[in-house]
Amino acid sequence: MMQSPLDIPPAKWRQDEEIGIFSDSVGQFFEKECAPHVQDWRKEGLVPKEMWKKAGEMGILCASVSEEYGGMGGDFRHEAIIAEQMGWKGIDGFGITLHNAIIAPYIETFGTEEQKRKYLPKMASGDVITAIAMTEPGTGSDLQNIKTTAKKDGNGYVINGSKTFISNGQNANLILVCAKTDPSQGAKGVSIMLVDTDEVEGFERGRNLDKIGQKAADTSELFFNDVKVPAENILGGDEGQGFVQLMTKLPQERHMIGVQGMATIERALDVTVEYVKGRKAFGKTIFDFQNTQFKLAECKTEATVAKVFVDHCTELLLKGELDSSTASMSKYWVSDLQCKIVDECLQLHGGYGYMDEYPIAQMYADSRVQRIYGGANEVMKMLIARTL
Repeated sequence: MMQSPLDIPPAKWRQDEEIGIFSDSVGQFFEKECAPHVQDWRKEGLVPKEMWKKAGEMGILCASVSEEYGGMGGDFRHEAIIAEQMGWKGIDGFGITLHNAIIAPYIETFGTEEQKRKYLPKMASGDVITAIAMTEPGTGSDLQNIKTTAKKDGNGYVINGSKTFISNGQNANLILVCAKTDPSQGAKGVSIMLVDTDEVEGFERGRNLDKIGQKAADTSELFFNDVKVPAENILGGDEGQGFVQLMTKLPQERHMIGVQGMATIERALDVTVEYVKGRKAFGKTIFDFQNTQFKLAECKTEATVAKVFVDHCTELLLKGELDSSTASMSKYWVSDLQCKIVDECLQLHGGYGYMDEYPIAQMYADSRVQRIYGGANEVMKMLIARTL
């Protein structure tokens, strides 16, 4: 099993023996149950639902949800370990981190008691797969200008609109839809609607989108044509809370992208060192060339700085002290560095680095979106600049 190629003492949050045991068991699950199937998932364009059920049986789904609602009763440390092990084992495209570390916290933090009891246990077992529908064909990072509406109708709401680039979009049977319940109110008119796709009419999935990378991730267009939901399907029960709910949880989502990026950086270094030490050219190994050593020395140094910062952000998050701008730094800086280091590592593979069967080629394609989703890196810089 891969260990980090970086020589950093474990951060304080990693030092609990239970976290180490959890990390090993999660790593074994991804290595044995998932890694052999990743190429098939990439061809099929999604991770089969039975694999979600297996992850549920292993206690990997909803790891940080309280036991009262069927979760494992862990915290963000467990979610960070899951994301790290997925990155180390190359399990790209399995939408667990979205399900666990982004959507489950929305429901557990803001949901009514009835919503929590209805959905969280099924999310923990893998019977319910989740997605969150924010982005629209004409609206990306500018969430307050979404066009999808949820209009009051009798004792419920009627949802109309379309969403795109929705992760878990083909598999999801519970979708958190960001919609305007009061279009005249701007950000204050946004609500998050819970749409149970098995219980509504007028909901359609578009095609599974063909992406540059993240091929195993089902990413979809979604259409809502007079979709009726009961009033109790507003997250938290009150209109107009959606934007505040989104802003409250975005730091965790953005830092999670930093955690994922860090894991890919470590894997890229690991596979590249192994490759250059085994590959020969001009009578010596690629590693013997000073250029290779200098490039890898630079990558290891930058990766070490990033890892210390990412672990620091995790410490802050666990204490409830990770603010929006620091989370934005984690998201933007680590994802930029991820793309840079993966590119350097691909170069050291030569022509083989461009072949899709090599892990570094897949990492190269999979990494690029990290600078876009969760809020484009340009938006992260705007948020950081406001603190100056």
